[in-house]
Amino acid sequence: MEILLPKMGESVAEATIIKWLKQEGDRVEADEPIVEIATDKVDSEVPAPQDGVLLERLVKDGDVVKVGRPIARIGVAGGPAEASIPAPVPEATAAPVRTTDGPPSGNGHAASEPHQGTAAEGAGPARTGPSGRFYSPLVRNIARNEGVTMAELETIPGSGSGGRVTKKDLLDYLPDRGTSRPHPPSELQQQTARASAVAAATPAATGVPSVRPAPGDEIIEMDRMRRLIADHMVMSKRTSPHVTSFVEADVTELVRWREKVKKAFEQREGEKLTFTPMFIMAIVQAIKEMPMVNVQVDGYNIIRKRDINIGMAAALPSGNLIVPVIRNADRLNLVGMAKAVNDLAERARAGKLQPDEIQGGTYTVTNVGTFGNVLGTPVINQPQVAIMATGAIRKKPAVIETPQGDLIGIRHMMFLSHSYDHRVVDGALGGRFVRRVADILEAWSPGTDY
Repeated sequence: MEILLPKMGESVAEATIIKWLKQEGDRVEADEPIVEIATDKVDSEVPAPQDGVLLERLVKDGDVVKVGRPIARIGVAGGPAEASIPAPVPEATAAPVRTTDGPPSGNGHAASEPHQGTAAEGAGPARTGPSGRFYSPLVRNIARNEGVTMAELETIPGSGSGGRVTKKDLLDYLPDRGTSRPHPPSELQQQTARASAVAAATPAATGVPSVRPAPGDEIIEMDRMRRLIADHMVMSKRTSPHVTSFVEADVTELVRWREKVKKAFEQREGEKLTFTPMFIMAIVQAIKEMPMVNVQVDGYNIIRKRDINIGMAAALPSGNLIVPVIRNADRLNLVGMAKAVNDLAERARAGKLQPDEIQGGTYTVTNVGTFGNVLGTPVINQPQVAIMATGAIRKKPAVIETPQGDLIGIRHMMFLSHSYDHRVVDGALGGRFVRRVADILEAWSPGTDY
């Protein structure tokens, strides 16, 4: 039986083999993981379809494999004796499996002396160009094989997240290379190129400092996900001029309501009721009223998104961060929102998210209060233009206005931090938006039904 690379989402066409968990000749049980694979953002495992023996591994660590292609063969328990010997694959009909991040040779078959993807990691261009734009190992190795320099790579318009050049962008560019002028760079690329020129003209003292570890220091290499996060954060800061507005909200009634209903809610719905679904409900309502924070930027064009897809930043046991997306959040009531939040959070911590579940967000919320922080200045999750951080809820003395006069009372207070892209969201809109979210939370009715 052949084990095929499974489909991992509508937009995912290939994956990188990270590590084999089983050796040839090992016994495997149904649903037992046999290999770790990775797409652009999600690491996952491929399980054995049924009991048997792993006869042959058809790809190696670091190989890039298309969805639906065979990656291994197993001998199925109870099968014929011949099943224990891998059958030869006729050359005329065998579909090539790429063992390099570069493209297949012109005749449609893999190159006779393929380079391993892991070796190409260091041989290709740098992970980021002068503009700070990230280039995947696949794109870097295609560029290396085709003789595309980093300077030339920087001129290619990217259709990926944050202007990233995808494999399709590079392959579409290659046929006309040298016979026609490159496509004009996008506004983002022009901006980053200008910033790169300024940086190049600046004395070296203002650049990235060189760090030399002292005796006894421990050097910890970033894992794959941490490198992606690092590149994404730097790209976001280069792309968007960040502004952050803060509001303090009195959420006493919200806290009292949750305390009153949380036990009944869990008994009836089988879900814990946290504050996060309520925060997201308030953000969604504010987006409906102020849709210009639910936009993306393409050069000098503003794309107002029809759907409201809320990204929910979640901390992983490894210390890394991932942002699963609640799609069409405006169509969910509080029960549906609570179920979506709990499900995505649990599967994120267990590493069970699908690639499509961390894509397509239009606005992000991060709950820094989970770590006891009262406020934060979150970095925008590109290509979005805004993100909100919700701080810890604390009891504080506060002024209470009543018809009989002002009083001092103990109230449950929290800070909301709203970071936004000043290219398209001015202080008036950014400030009104976070104030509106606070108003919705403060006006939470004790009689609210779920």
